[in-house]
Amino acid sequence: MKFAYKFSNLLGAVYRRGNLNFSKDGNTVISPVGNRVSVFDLKNNKSETLPFSTSKNITCVGVSPDGNLAILVDEDGAALLISLVSRAVLHHFHFHKPVHSVSFSPDGRKFVVTKENVALMYHAPGKTREFNAFMLDKSYYGPYDETTCIDWTDDSKCFVVGSKDMTTWVFGTKRWANLVYYCLGGHKNAIVGCFFEQDSLDLYTVSQDGALCVWECDTELDGLLPEKPREAPLQETGEEEEEEEEGAEGQPRAEVIRGKSDGNRQQQGSRNVCYKRLGKYFFNKEGDFNDLTAAAFHKKTHLLVTGFASGIFHLHELPEFNLIHSLSISDQRISSIAINCTGDWIGFGCSGMGQLLVWEWQSESYVFKQQGHFNNMAALAYSPDGQYIATGGDDGKVKVWNTTSGLCFVTFLEHTSSVTSVTFSPRGFVIVSASLDGSVRAFDLHRYRNFRTFTSPRPAQFSCLAVDCSGELITAGAQDSFDIFIWSMQTGRLLEVLAGHEGPVSSLSFNPMRSVLASCSWDRTVKLWDMMDSWQTKETLRLTADGLAVTYRPDGQELAVATLDGEISFWNPQTASQTGSIVGRHDLQMGRKETDKITAKQAAKGKSFTSLCYSADGQCVLAGGQSKFVCIYSIKEQILVKKFEISCNLSLDAMEEYLDRRKMTEFGSLALLDEGVGDGETMAVSLPGVRKGDMSSRHFKPEIRVSSLHFSPTGRSWAATSTEGLLIYSLDGGLVFDPFDLDLDVTPTSVRRQLHQAAWAVAIVLAFRLNERALTREVLEAVPYDQVEVVCSSLPDLYVEKLLGFVAAELESSNHLQFYLTWAQRLLIFHGQKLKVSCEWNIYTIRYAEALSKQRGLKRAASEAASDDERSEVSDLMSEPSLEETDMLS
Repeated sequence: MKFAYKFSNLLGAVYRRGNLNFSKDGNTVISPVGNRVSVFDLKNNKSETLPFSTSKNITCVGVSPDGNLAILVDEDGAALLISLVSRAVLHHFHFHKPVHSVSFSPDGRKFVVTKENVALMYHAPGKTREFNAFMLDKSYYGPYDETTCIDWTDDSKCFVVGSKDMTTWVFGTKRWANLVYYCLGGHKNAIVGCFFEQDSLDLYTVSQDGALCVWECDTELDGLLPEKPREAPLQETGEEEEEEEEGAEGQPRAEVIRGKSDGNRQQQGSRNVCYKRLGKYFFNKEGDFNDLTAAAFHKKTHLLVTGFASGIFHLHELPEFNLIHSLSISDQRISSIAINCTGDWIGFGCSGMGQLLVWEWQSESYVFKQQGHFNNMAALAYSPDGQYIATGGDDGKVKVWNTTSGLCFVTFLEHTSSVTSVTFSPRGFVIVSASLDGSVRAFDLHRYRNFRTFTSPRPAQFSCLAVDCSGELITAGAQDSFDIFIWSMQTGRLLEVLAGHEGPVSSLSFNPMRSVLASCSWDRTVKLWDMMDSWQTKETLRLTADGLAVTYRPDGQELAVATLDGEISFWNPQTASQTGSIVGRHDLQMGRKETDKITAKQAAKGKSFTSLCYSADGQCVLAGGQSKFVCIYSIKEQILVKKFEISCNLSLDAMEEYLDRRKMTEFGSLALLDEGVGDGETMAVSLPGVRKGDMSSRHFKPEIRVSSLHFSPTGRSWAATSTEGLLIYSLDGGLVFDPFDLDLDVTPTSVRRQLHQAAWAVAIVLAFRLNERALTREVLEAVPYDQVEVVCSSLPDLYVEKLLGFVAAELESSNHLQFYLTWAQRLLIFHGQKLKVSCEWNIYTIRYAEALSKQRGLKRAASEAASDDERSEVSDLMSEPSLEETDMLS
């Protein structure tokens, strides 16, 4: 069995915090999810999580105008420069302070980062071939408080920065003669958004108290005059020291521009740029709305979108401030707003509910609406065909996810308390879930409704669930009455109550081949119940510690049990004898929580596995629990085969093995002190054994853990529900960027240069050498229709098969059907003989498929044949392929 499982996708969470971005074409939303970034393709209805992560939660994302690069910055100011084309990390950088916003200039040559009260302008990477991707150009000082937002003029000559000190600052990317900086006031609260008008220096500023100011500039963009060269530098001694600080790590010194709010500098003989306020408008005249939390402006359509803490958003047309419409999308705070390039779609992110919505304002309809579990995920199950995953969470919701698209397509809201277990029926059309609200519910995946509700005579909190191989018996274990309840799926009636356990029932599992139920309990026993023999106890297996999880091997010949002492024991259910055990306590490697007073090594002694599942072939077992690691063990050798670290997010608790010495004082760890507690008060430390933190504390860090595991029936992937979300690890992850015969001169610029020179064949060859799908499509669709035949005839043989494969893939999704059919026809006409030689290996596969089709027809003939001679002939024809054919197929 292969163990090269790699992270494939993150489901169950679509947005956490940070700013949303649309792609260049406007069909894709880029959303930060914890310390990862997810990309949602709205056109093809698919989602993808990029295969890299930051060390802490991402707070802001900046995307370049061409859509090829992005900058991710986490809570501490650590930044990653990534390529959205090749899905690779290009550069690491650290700003050493929390960053509030990142924005590229429209021409893509600069980008501005705001941290604390300073705006730093860097040269954008990729324009020149330099090793250091982050070259500081200028530092702009002006605001007295933290900066909040950035916007650029269309020609990239100026940018504007909003601040919490209620001022807005306009800076020039160069020292223009009539504009170095300009300070605007007029607000009574922090600035949420500041936006330039299209092709103008006119401004709109929006503040947190719901006020909009319209500013008119007396100078056009073309009226900015270059500054005359000066003999002496303007910086004073103190500013030169600033330059030395900013120009560390071998970088050249950057220019420092300091602004003063009491006046704007100008050179002699030139008239300074001047702003005048044309109007001031208020969003909350009626008092219906509270704080304004997010804003976005589309320059071409003059559309202003504002979001409020109550979940309401407004659409206004500027500068007249005409209300188009307002709508409430939730009762939670709107954290981020983004508008796509055409101005048709508006993206909303709500961090409180974990919602991501894309709204088409003209038709007033949802384009995309996804929401993860509000609280932690508790359980998951794969469908029998591996196409769907059902998850249950502490918010009482049952969600069904499509593993191909990565999106949730149905949510069931009938449960009123935490869902503890979910499972599919053997045929895959029914989902059964158990909850702490005292009910077990069955949901129909055809009609999307709850068609059965199973309850107990006395209210009980169900902690586990199992469905037998026929799908007729539903069993659930209670954690308060210690009983196991059995219902009939057909009638919904309670058939039997199994009593015998002396502690809470923690796990149930049915034998896949027989109607034998295994129940695991805290009373240190596993009981085997025969469903066909009067519900009697068949065997009782004695454990060394409290049982936490039990599961059958896919063939039903072995039983695995995880116990509280960190061991996994294996049993033969036929003889009730133990066949082996694995001590996995030391493989968990639990991190040290900030409030722990013991070391991580000592804390790991009390940890255990809480979830188990067998691999599809039954040779290995997958185990996870109160740790960031998931372990795969070989059952035969009883050794650890591989260990997966599901998260490296330091924003979660219990991630680091050692305490941070910077947080240690003579009075103890600073993590034990609540920042919001006044003088003379202390924070109440959570009691030992509390699993989900003290919700009454002002600062709560969720703890990393794995609550449920499940292998796909195909064996190609497995899924884990954790604090981060639903993580999918797969063997089928292919490379996105796989260049062929690449050298230094093969770049997108050189490909497009050949395209402009009408060298179609050369451009196609260069595009395939670079092997970027979007670029290849651009080159291919740029070839004139009457030149297709000429290009196909002059194409080198090495690229014919690549081009034919690309055309075949595009035929399934492209709208240019006739165009690509022409390509396929011309390629087969000119290169048919050579392609025939390369395809001869496939002839045996075709013969095998033909033999299988004949086999089905012969089966029908065998049932109708009467004579023994005819049956012997049929059996000869139904024999397996020859040894030669089998070798060729393998």
